[in-house]
Amino acid sequence: MAQQIKDLTGPLQGFLEHYHLQHIFNDTVLTVLGISITAVILYILGRWLLRQLVNHAIYSTAKYHDWRKSDIKKRETTLKALFMNIWRICVLAYFIGAMLSQVFHIDLAPLFASASVLGVAIGFGTQSLIKDFLSGVFIVAENQYRVGDIIELNNATGTVERIGIRSTIIRDNTGAVHYFPNGTVAHVVNKTMGYGMARFSLKLAAESDMNAAIAIINQLGEALAKEPDWHNKIITPPAFAYIDNIDSDSVEIVITGKTQAADQWAVAAEMRRRILKAFQEEKITLAS
Repeated sequence: MAQQIKDLTGPLQGFLEHYHLQHIFNDTVLTVLGISITAVILYILGRWLLRQLVNHAIYSTAKYHDWRKSDIKKRETTLKALFMNIWRICVLAYFIGAMLSQVFHIDLAPLFASASVLGVAIGFGTQSLIKDFLSGVFIVAENQYRVGDIIELNNATGTVERIGIRSTIIRDNTGAVHYFPNGTVAHVVNKTMGYGMARFSLKLAAESDMNAAIAIINQLGEALAKEPDWHNKIITPPAFAYIDNIDSDSVEIVITGKTQAADQWAVAAEMRRRILKAFQEEKITLAS
């Protein structure tokens, strides 16, 4: 490492001597500049290489899976963010090590030699950190959730904003941000993986014409699935599924439809709006 820094600062020192600027910069300043430039170059090259490797790995794997473009994008964003965090730590460790050894002339060999002793001393204090790191690796490797997914985690529901080497950050629908150490993730519900189900129920008055109501619901679902704005969001048109509950003054029916991931809420909301309008026109009464 010392030779590499010397090779880098040599041309810089020659440049300064040529323009009679060597009195401004002493050897220590040149060494610091050399270390800093090396760290920046390593970071830029490493970032470029990691991006290329992640892109190649994802798009090669996507050939053998039925992934949508949004799934590929989420996977790409998640992996790039995770590997870049690791790479930043590596570059920072190099920078600190080089500064200690080349600028402050601290011999790092005894430190590495005593690593096992230090490991035992701090092992108990870092167990949770190691658990968080390993859990985060498995979360990403198993594709449990990605940046942009809507998940339910430890009684909190929100959109994943970042998956770090230690924690997962999600933002709920009120704007609040939740931080979860990866090691505490025991059960997670991913609501935007693969596909979604637009499922909701309606209570009709007991005297309503059930057959007419079902026919209207099915027609609206078929029409919605054919519209350009909704065609790519709907896999199976929303339709009457079954009668859920019956009591003296109401009948509860359930409507379901299969949608693309994360589109189930928009499809269900649009179906409710259209059903309400159609029922009002056809004088079909909802239960109070």
